[in-house]
Amino acid sequence: MLKRALWQGLLAGAAGGVVMTLGEKIEQSVTGRPDSHVPARVLQRLTGLPERPGRQPLPLNWVMHYGLTNDQILENATGVGALTRQELAVDLLHKAVYAFTTGAVADALAARGGPGPGQRHAAARPGRHTGFGPLPRGHAYGADGGK
Repeated sequence: MLKRALWQGLLAGAAGGVVMTLGEKIEQSVTGRPDSHVPARVLQRLTGLPERPGRQPLPLNWVMHYGLTNDQILENATGVGALTRQELAVDLLHKAVYAFTTGAVADALAARGGPGPGQRHAAARPGRHTGFGPLPRGHAYGADGGK
């Protein structure tokens, strides 16, 4: 079960990253906004790599863009990613696209395996109830035990 969930999460996150990047490229073609090199600069600062002005190496940008989900926190903590209100609005829009796509793909992948533990629990006693704990492990994952 854990292995399947990890692969589904990785696939869903990758799909979200791809769709978000496509959306960013469309937005950039409409607004004329140049590529951001902030992610690479944050990684340079965090790892002690030499910082340099101007265009940054694409692999460094990709490591931060696809490899770390908390990039905005790190950008703020290092002082590299100060955003104006307009830039923040655009960034939030792109992150919302990522979140929606990742969630939709994760839900679709999870649904392929039939009802999960949460759905089985809800079906056992619909509605909100106090004192109704989780289903026993053998019942929560169905006949195959979640394998």
